[in-house]
Amino acid sequence: MNQVLFEGRLLVSMIGTLLHKGALQVRYGRMNWERMFRTADYHRVANIIYLGLLGNGDMIPERWMSKFFDRYQEALTGGGSCVTAEEEILALLDAEGVPCVVLASATIRSLYELPETADMSPLRLYLSAESYTLVKGFLVDLGYETIQNYSDFGERMHRISGMNVDIYRKLPFKTKYYEKGMRELTFRARVRAGGTGVRILYPEDRMVFRLASAAYQYVNDELMLRDMLDLFLYHRAWREQLNHGYVKKKLQGFHVDVLADRLLRLSYMWFGEKDDKDYMSAAGEPMEDLSSFDILENRIFSRGEQGKEQETDPQVLALTRLLNKEEERESRKAKRETRRKRKEEKKKARGRFWRWIFPDYKYMSGLYPVLEKAPVLLPFYWMLRGMRLLIEMMKNQKKDQ
Repeated sequence: MNQVLFEGRLLVSMIGTLLHKGALQVRYGRMNWERMFRTADYHRVANIIYLGLLGNGDMIPERWMSKFFDRYQEALTGGGSCVTAEEEILALLDAEGVPCVVLASATIRSLYELPETADMSPLRLYLSAESYTLVKGFLVDLGYETIQNYSDFGERMHRISGMNVDIYRKLPFKTKYYEKGMRELTFRARVRAGGTGVRILYPEDRMVFRLASAAYQYVNDELMLRDMLDLFLYHRAWREQLNHGYVKKKLQGFHVDVLADRLLRLSYMWFGEKDDKDYMSAAGEPMEDLSSFDILENRIFSRGEQGKEQETDPQVLALTRLLNKEEERESRKAKRETRRKRKEEKKKARGRFWRWIFPDYKYMSGLYPVLEKAPVLLPFYWMLRGMRLLIEMMKNQKKDQ
């Protein structure tokens, strides 16, 4: 088996076993622990894997066992503070009456039986252009600083405590289907209990947001095991209360309903128990040929390096084409902007040159006071100044020789 796929499936197996408190059987001596750590860290599950390694430290190089422990320690000590910091921010925004929509928050931690196995997920806020500047100012006052810019969408702000906040002035999705669909979800958001300006999504809309985001990330080869695990836990917790007809209809508007269903099923195949898988079989269409799920796995585990050539899902291919067109459009726009800036710079340079050759009247009057009485002589003094500069340049050239 390909090493990348072996490592990915091993991580999935370890996570699933820990979720269900099973016995894990792994031949630890065969592992490339540097690769295992880097893969787990990329997929943001290193803190979970640490628990699976407990009791086997003598079979794992100390350096890499220590790195797994560091990720676990970060999640253990930082999780609670993130929840507190998040509530501090939302309470401030409510107190100031700042309108915003919470796209994702630390509430996902409550779905983990062991909170320290959850991810240090950022608080994600969608704001109007006016509120964006105001909220950024609040965050700066609270000790946050920008650590990453999201092109035209927004930025990520960070505080030393480990808390991250993503603020968006534009939803971070391309293509007209996603822009329209995500805006509709935010329009439906309701004011949270006891709040004034902070709004949250209804459970069905949070499910649509997670599934549509997972499909979008998959096509961009950015979907991680942590995203799949959060998706599974959220759906399992809310599946009995969700209006599945509404969710499916909304996903059809994104043109990813089939892809989203496959990703959800795959999350159950990875992390679910027998009863969970039976539920999926009863609620959804008959299971497709497993080769389609192999492609999903390969792309997720390999970050798009494998499986892309075998992709046959019409929705994946269609969304890929749309995103490629959007990237090409942005590339053309960037090139036009670059050309425009170059033209402006050349124009400014020409302007500076001619202003140097023919300075304005005020400047020339300072050099030649006689112009104050006879402004008509300005052209003559331009020539006089030019000749003086030319003579000075010739003298300097002789000195250099």
